[in-house]
Amino acid sequence: MNSILHQPTAQQISQTRFAQFQDFLNNQYGVSLNAYSKLHAWSVTSREEFWKAVWEFTGVLGELNAPILSGGNHLIRDRWFPNCKLNFAENLIRPPLSRNSDTANRIALITVNENGWVRNWTRQQLEAAVARLVVYFQSIGIQSGDRIAAVLPNSAEAVIGMLATTAIGAIWSSCSPEFGDDSICDRFSQIEPRVLITTASCQYNGKALSPLSRVMNLLDRLPTVQQILCSAMTDETPYTQGDSTPALVDFDSVIASGPEEVDFELFDFNHPAFILYSSGTTGKPKCIVHGAGGTLLQHLKEHQLQSDVRPDDVMMYYTTTGWMMWNWLVSGLASSATILLYDGNPLYPNDGVLFEIADRFGVTHFGTSAKFLSAIEKRSYHPREQYACPSLRVILSTGSPLMPEGFDYVYQSIKPDVHLASISGGTDIISCFVIGSPIDPVHRGEIQFAGLGMDVQVYDDESHRIWDQPGELVCTHSFPSMPIGFWNDTDNAKYLSSYFERFENVWCHGDWAQQQSDTLGWIIHGRSDATLNPSGVRIGTAEIYQQVESFSEVAEALATALRKDGDEEIVLFVRMQPGKDLDDDLDLRIRQRIRSRLSPRHVPRWIIAVPDFPRTISGKLSEIAVRRSINNQNVPNASALGNPESLKFFSDWKLETAEN
Repeated sequence: MNSILHQPTAQQISQTRFAQFQDFLNNQYGVSLNAYSKLHAWSVTSREEFWKAVWEFTGVLGELNAPILSGGNHLIRDRWFPNCKLNFAENLIRPPLSRNSDTANRIALITVNENGWVRNWTRQQLEAAVARLVVYFQSIGIQSGDRIAAVLPNSAEAVIGMLATTAIGAIWSSCSPEFGDDSICDRFSQIEPRVLITTASCQYNGKALSPLSRVMNLLDRLPTVQQILCSAMTDETPYTQGDSTPALVDFDSVIASGPEEVDFELFDFNHPAFILYSSGTTGKPKCIVHGAGGTLLQHLKEHQLQSDVRPDDVMMYYTTTGWMMWNWLVSGLASSATILLYDGNPLYPNDGVLFEIADRFGVTHFGTSAKFLSAIEKRSYHPREQYACPSLRVILSTGSPLMPEGFDYVYQSIKPDVHLASISGGTDIISCFVIGSPIDPVHRGEIQFAGLGMDVQVYDDESHRIWDQPGELVCTHSFPSMPIGFWNDTDNAKYLSSYFERFENVWCHGDWAQQQSDTLGWIIHGRSDATLNPSGVRIGTAEIYQQVESFSEVAEALATALRKDGDEEIVLFVRMQPGKDLDDDLDLRIRQRIRSRLSPRHVPRWIIAVPDFPRTISGKLSEIAVRRSINNQNVPNASALGNPESLKFFSDWKLETAEN
């Protein structure tokens, strides 16, 4: 068993929303569920009762009617809550509160940008802004099912835009300002938005950006856009109005005056609310449509039961509007929490900017990526030496596997008594498959459990469940936050091929994972389509990264395979820390560590230093793009990468050069 890094006390457990939910289930459903494992088992064998209980316990606003599930126990045909209605925005703006207080004056949003500018929005102010934008949308004929797109930073304008969109049953889709022109058009041109929301200016890494200027350059490629709503406009804001140019409207003026409340209309539980996108590195991004009810219910469960979000907590997740974690963060409003939005570089102007914000504003839930934690660890930064963060109870990490050393770093250098919840899921489900538990210990290097209601297992190639060894992460039953489908996907052809081709009537997520039989914890070894297969032995890349990135000289590593004579040979690319070189001594030490700690099969044939790696727009390394490049294969839709120019190094890397 891995060492225990955190163990909640009996008193801490008794105060959690999870413990309250246990009591609720035991009283209302006549069960005796006194451990996470028992509750999880019940949640996947009594799925209808479980998800109905989540609705009731979290106080979802809407009409709850039978049946809870229809469709004949088939993942693609199952329909959750088919006769129920709700309004997504209403549940975020007017959530039930657990104690009496002045609801209107509670802080809903705290916005902070790179310049240190801060603004608080009360729930009353937030609803008023949404109400006024709703009236504007209705005045220009926006209807249920229309698409509203946005190119916005992580800001109040994005939250207001999303809430107004979902309030009237329209569909929200967003990209962040750092997306390239082709990346924006590849996404929005498919969904044909009628309105586009942006801002005249923002800042990242100390540099001024003009998203409006970017948007103006794209209008010829987005012919369905009829209106552009723009915030932060001044008299100097450049815009040329032509006969065929969409009208430019001042966003700030629209929300400045008007009604104070929204008259919420109820929509079907599975009414579409969001369109999110696959990475697009293997072709045009797939447009993944998510329903209002499934998104809401899943997020309520993950926030309150898995992450112990309580009324008046302050949630902060470092994210952009182009990542599903933005949707996940903003849904925290439905749990009566305050949402802190930070817009800027997480390492500018110094390594501690996020922790200074967390300390200053009493953040209780701090979300980030494993790459960020690895980066500040490499820079020998120790936040606890400057910031005590006394309110901080939970640190969440996702985006890539958090290595065991990353767990050590959090407890040694950030806060020793925090609940570290490594979580993993995806844009595909706008939520998590494996996640934390606030009532259980944290084991070094492990994600704590499968999420409640998620029948997640590990399969071998013959569809057998396996333990304590890597395999395909699958989910064997449907769940409410499964996509409604893909946009313009005739007969669900792309949807079926994406998740259901590998195993019949089983969701195959594409993660190479392992579940431990002793702790029930999870280890994610990387994407299964990026696993290595030398001499027929499958190797997850994450276990190689764990060893290589422990060297202080190495900033990042990427392992891939070169096809040769019908087999694969491992190539390890490394990006070095500034001022460090890959010399013969380091090369030898890396090989020795991999051999001794993993196996001789894991040792790469080549170790090569690189200037940079190709990354998706959300910052993830693209192992597939590198693999295709070094094997002289085309990289489809390379423009979807944040830095497609980086591919040249790998396409120039020839086998003849390597053999020398």
